Amino acid sequence: MKKILFSLIALLYFTSSSFGQEQWNSAKIHHGIKKLNFLGSALYVAAHPDDENTRLISYLSNYEQANTAYLSLTRGDGGQNLIGTELKELLGVIRTQELLAARKLDGGKQFFTRANDFGYSKHPDETLAIWNKQEVLADVVWTIRNFKPDIIINRFKHDTPGSTHGHHTSSAVLSYEAFDLVGSQKSFPEQLKYTDVWQPKRLYMNTSWWFYGSREKFAEADKTRMLSVDAGVYYPHIGMSNGEIAMISRAQHRCQGMGRALNRGSQTEYLEVLKGEVPTNKEDIFDGINTTWSRLKGGAPIGTKVEKIISNFNFEAPSKSVPALVEVYQMIEKLSDSHWKKIKKDEVAALIRACTGLYASVTASSYSAVKGEEIELTYEFTNRSDAGLELLDVSVSGYEKDSTLNLVLNADEENKFYTKVTIPQSASISNPYWLNEKGSLGMYAVKDQKERGHPESPSAMTVAYNLKIKNVKIPYTTTVNYKSVDPVDGESFRPFVIIPEVSVGIVDNVIIFADQAEKEVEVKVQAGKKGVEGKLSLALPAGWKSNPSHFDISLSKKEETQNFKFKLTPPKTESEASLQAIVEIGGKKFVDEVILIDYEHIPVQTISLPNSAKIVKLSIEKKGSKIGYIMGAGDKIPESLKQIGYEVILLEDADITPENLKTFDAVICGIRAYNTREKMKFHQSKLMDYVKNGGTYIVQYNTAHRLKVKSEELGPYPFKLSRERVADEYAAVTLLAKEHPILNEPNKITEKDFENWVQERGLYFPTEWDDKYTAILSSHDLGEPDRNGGLLVSEFGEGYYIYTGYSWFRELPAGVPGAFRLFANMISIGKD
Repeated sequence: MKKILFSLIALLYFTSSSFGQEQWNSAKIHHGIKKLNFLGSALYVAAHPDDENTRLISYLSNYEQANTAYLSLTRGDGGQNLIGTELKELLGVIRTQELLAARKLDGGKQFFTRANDFGYSKHPDETLAIWNKQEVLADVVWTIRNFKPDIIINRFKHDTPGSTHGHHTSSAVLSYEAFDLVGSQKSFPEQLKYTDVWQPKRLYMNTSWWFYGSREKFAEADKTRMLSVDAGVYYPHIGMSNGEIAMISRAQHRCQGMGRALNRGSQTEYLEVLKGEVPTNKEDIFDGINTTWSRLKGGAPIGTKVEKIISNFNFEAPSKSVPALVEVYQMIEKLSDSHWKKIKKDEVAALIRACTGLYASVTASSYSAVKGEEIELTYEFTNRSDAGLELLDVSVSGYEKDSTLNLVLNADEENKFYTKVTIPQSASISNPYWLNEKGSLGMYAVKDQKERGHPESPSAMTVAYNLKIKNVKIPYTTTVNYKSVDPVDGESFRPFVIIPEVSVGIVDNVIIFADQAEKEVEVKVQAGKKGVEGKLSLALPAGWKSNPSHFDISLSKKEETQNFKFKLTPPKTESEASLQAIVEIGGKKFVDEVILIDYEHIPVQTISLPNSAKIVKLSIEKKGSKIGYIMGAGDKIPESLKQIGYEVILLEDADITPENLKTFDAVICGIRAYNTREKMKFHQSKLMDYVKNGGTYIVQYNTAHRLKVKSEELGPYPFKLSRERVADEYAAVTLLAKEHPILNEPNKITEKDFENWVQERGLYFPTEWDDKYTAILSSHDLGEPDRNGGLLVSEFGEGYYIYTGYSWFRELPAGVPGAFRLFANMISIGKD
């Protein structure tokens, strides 16, 4: 149903066709023309994807018709993934694209800083130390100076440190400080080579009753510095309310499960003035700010002209507005260079093209190419109106090819032609720009000042073309895509990309050696072009040996894939090291793996990253051999358990039967399974019977929100979930039940086993539990009380029930030795 609704909205008003050319209809064109007459801008600031208030962004963009953007300080790299197994930087790529999908729906633009979402933080001091406060502040200033907002709106409070996620507070702190810096030549003067100083008029905080603790307290609060607007307005031209648009936009955050019921009717948003004068009209966010063409010298006549176009607009024949829009284009060109001149000139050019119904597409013969490869481009230009158009020329940006055409585009006549281009050696490999250099825990490394802030890298190839319309030359650009036609799905597009000659990747990111036996290390090699000949080898750390030392590779076809298996022998002592596969072709070494991220709601993403695998020789014992795994939101624990010799069977709903459960030494429930799997409420009694009859059932973390069973029935005895967590991965861990089998059999667990954990200790710990549970571990963040509910164990009947909020889904895939030993003990409990 979601997919049908999304397609309906796209058809009515908003988006592109299968990520191809943007589609316009009369309603959208008319809205765009009205937006020409509003010269005001707003920047919304928060910390993560999903922090933004899509209702207010949509209101600003569609009702106020302002140039609106969201600055998310991070790309959400440290969160969880409800639709797949990608984490860290790959999750950040997904969430970046989800934000862009959301902005296409609510009408905003999107910006970022270099800050890396390193995981949950409880205080802004910690956040800003890890992020490098001055560098992120510089990025906030850079975004403001470039976007030049009249107003800035913070999502969070800047003056309540420790009351919420440290990233949240930090976003408000940085925005608050930046407001006073952006207009000074002395602040970050290196930026002024590329931009100018700017001073916003007003800084708001998007407040609500939530920040006051209750609706009653908010009702009593002093509102002398507050504005309120009704953001639930209805748009008759598209048959939807602003609240509906906002929820559809928010639902694009699919990897975070942000789908909600659509909102209709009046919805009040409150804005508290933090800096700048309080507006006289408290229902007008832009009150006192000149948002008309008169703010530009000589601009007032343009506003008058646009008003006439709006009044005379013909929904049945938008092309009748083309002559007047061309006149507006010429009027804007005569203005002095300014920020608004470029914005409005681009808007008018897009509207002119939209009014003609022009279909302009350039597609490549393949979705990828390597440097030096020749590809064919197919050009399609169709004028679907009676507006006279002439295609003067086309040129591939950055390439020498340039074609003068002077081609008249007659109404409804398809014009298709072809050319071939060779990818130059100077071309850049397609990759998210923020992943091109190795960063730190808190910051991505982006050396080029001009790249900073952009949501994504430029397209691998763009085509510039000039149209002559009413004897006026207007330049346009379009990106080069790859088009495919499927018998079921029809026509679809994906970005054209430039990739390395060869992709090389180790199949398993972590390889665990539980004894001295050699293990196979599988390496996947894929050709980016025809005729790849070379040598594949492993860069081995000291003490490790491989057989053979190398493989000769020969891949005759583009996209041909071969897998090679090395036999790796570990050292006799415990060891943790990194392994890398290398392909050498003609004296040149290749180490990058080409990774594709392909989900239906975002364009296909192509990422090239240096391949690497963690290899661990550890001392570990285990009992039991066959595991049943109920996948929840998605994790890589099954693959990790296979690394230490377990047979792991993924259980679908039909597999969770009393007879089948008997065959497993342990059943493990994946993260948030009780939040994401509707049928868990029907399986719970069978799983409890499995425990009662001697089984071991391990349940990993869930949230109290949206549980599919009653919270008191999550285990055999009641316990209460909370939002408590231990965010510091270095927090000391105390062994509360030192004599308990889970800390002694078959592996002796000590405090040393909690060294080198990643990102966090755990999350959503229980805070209350029945006396029949034994709390095994305790840890806490600095300045907080002990959190003892992260690992609870209870005997039930003949078996064991274990609930754990510790972050095994991060630790096992990261190859943390102590995490493997303790997890093996959880599986092994009761096996004597």
